[in-house]
Amino acid sequence: MCETGAAVHGDQDDNTYLAEFRDRLGLPGIIDVHTHFMPEPVMQKVWAYFDSAGPLTARTWPIAYRDDEQVRLKTLRGFGVRAFSALVYPHKPEMAAWLNEWTAEFAARTPDCLHTATFFPEPDAGTYVAEAIRRGAQVFKVHVQVGRFDPTDPLLDPVWELIQHAGIPVVIHCGSGPVSGEFTGPAPIAALLRRFPRLPLIIAHMGAPEYTEFFDLAEQYPDIRFDTTMTFTDFFEEVDPFPDTERGRLRSLGDRILFGSDFPNIPYTYGHAFSALERLDLGDDWLRKVCYQNAADLFGIE
Repeated sequence: MCETGAAVHGDQDDNTYLAEFRDRLGLPGIIDVHTHFMPEPVMQKVWAYFDSAGPLTARTWPIAYRDDEQVRLKTLRGFGVRAFSALVYPHKPEMAAWLNEWTAEFAARTPDCLHTATFFPEPDAGTYVAEAIRRGAQVFKVHVQVGRFDPTDPLLDPVWELIQHAGIPVVIHCGSGPVSGEFTGPAPIAALLRRFPRLPLIIAHMGAPEYTEFFDLAEQYPDIRFDTTMTFTDFFEEVDPFPDTERGRLRSLGDRILFGSDFPNIPYTYGHAFSALERLDLGDDWLRKVCYQNAADLFGIE
């Protein structure tokens, strides 16, 4: 299953470690807001890009869970994941509507997956986003780095209006890690929020490496949240370490931080993301909120 082998926590494998982690915290499961399920041809192209160490990765990035879809679903559920997402993202026009059709079908046959959708700045974006909302989309995904677009593009005005009105969270990769782009960083998001201040954005990867600047925005806009995806792991700490000066705000924003993993596209085993959170030593209550309760409240998961 996992090409890099099972993570070991003491003498435990990931399944045992995560079962004990959940039991110790009294969690009914884990909610992972940042997982990727895609049409097979798209997933294969994504993996090929990582294999090539392309310019948007900037380093060797082995895929730990390179399995077919059903095996990956079984793996997640075996870790105790109770709900997850199917984050997709277009890199060009005339792709998002097709991806939304696939994710709607995937959600229909995968009850524990949050119905996910996406969009791209193009003339019909408002139309297909409205349709995705009508069909029950629970979360949107935007990747500013891969899409290479300005989130304030006027073509997206009707999209942001729809999403703000519906209150549907948007997982948005907008930080400048692992490689900065023309439209990454906090400035475009600050401009967007000045126009749409109630957008329920989930800043992917905690906004790495601009942690401080995105925390500043969160203090201005109460609907901003963060996901922990890859943050605090050894892989991220080598390049974009989380600043010790922000540990206080990490604690104070605990109600607005959600667990995310980037599964299956991670270069280490799943349990490492949780041991990385544990070693922050922010307490069991913080872990309960981050790993389950905050997402359960946001998405209405009983």
